[in-house]
Formats: sequence, structure tokens, C-alpha cells
Amino acid sequence: MKKDNTVLPTLIFATGNAGKAKEVGELLTGIMAVRSLKDIGFTEDIPEDHPTLEANAIQKARYIYDRYGEDCFAEDTGMEVRSLDGAPGVYSARYAGPQRNDQDNMDLVLKRLMDKEDRSAQFRTVVALILNGEVHTFTGIVKGKIGKEKTGEKGFGYDPIFIPDDYSISFAEMEAKEKNTISHRGRAIKKLIVFLKQHMTEREK
Repeated sequence: MKKDNTVLPTLIFATGNAGKAKEVGELLTGIMAVRSLKDIGFTEDIPEDHPTLEANAIQKARYIYDRYGEDCFAEDTGMEVRSLDGAPGVYSARYAGPQRNDQDNMDLVLKRLMDKEDRSAQFRTVVALILNGEVHTFTGIVKGKIGKEKTGEKGFGYDPIFIPDDYSISFAEMEAKEKNTISHRGRAIKKLIVFLKQHMTEREK
């Protein structure tokens, strides 16, 4: 019999990004009941002022855990472009300025790559889980290249300019199921899922 989400263990996903919440919620369907910051009525900006993705992910998860006392997880993702010395990296969301505009961010990356032959890049996600007060981290990476222009209407963030290895289309041209199979975030969440399933199995013993 299929489990009803109402009886599943609950995790708060510390994100205000609707695209991320939807994507991750689909990956965890049937395993955990995920509540976003919007679901719990949290509207503040969470600080993320560390120089690494891992430290930012932990900071965001800790910020919510300390206020609500509930198990939660957060993630931080960066697109790292080789010809830009790893930028935008940890500053991916605000690469073109504090307005955090996806179009501005992509335009700046494309502009700075105009005279570069090497357009290789990777997306890297670090997920930080706080479970029973303990911190666990999981990393997912997908390699690819930056396209010459934006293509596709799906996804969010840098998806329209990122073409994963072995593909000729951008993330923004893929259906969600296909993207989740190979994406950085999908890979990190799969590691999270393995950990959660193991945890639940041990708890039931």
C-alpha cells in the first residue's frame, strides 16, 4: 500500500526558492514530507556569508534549526566556470549584484566568456542536514559547459546556459524528471535519501 505523505517523517527545507523547493520535494516524495520556509511562514532572509558552499549550507540549516527546533536541511549551490577561475561559485545567486536576478547573472557570465575558448563548467551542490542536532553533509556535482546563448524555458537559475556533458541541450530544455536524474542537486539529494532511509531503518530496529 502506498504511504500517505501525512504520516511520513517531516523535514523543513530551508529555502525560499520556489524552484528548488519543488525540485527537491519531488525527489523526496514518498520518503519524507518536506516543508519549505513558505510552508512554515518564515519570510526573513537567512544569512549566508561564508566563503564556501558547505559552510553556507550548514549556516542556513542551523539558522532554522535553532529557531524551530525541528530536523531540517539546506543546500548551497554554485556554478563554477574554469575560465573564470571558478566563478561565480559561492556568489552564484548574486553574481551580477544584490538584486539576485537570474537573467543578469547569466548575462554577466556570457559576457565574460565572449573571448574564452574554454567554456567548461560544473554545478556543485552541498546539502547540509541537521538530524537530532547532528550535522551531515552531502555533495553532488555535474560537469558540462556554458552555451553561447540562453536556451529553454524550464528550470531556474543558470539552467538556460548550462549544457551537461553528453547532452546537446541545456538544463532548461529538459523535463524535470530527466534533469533530476543527472543534476548536481539530484545527486546530492540521492545521497541524502540513502542516509535517511538507513537512519529510518535503524530507528525501526
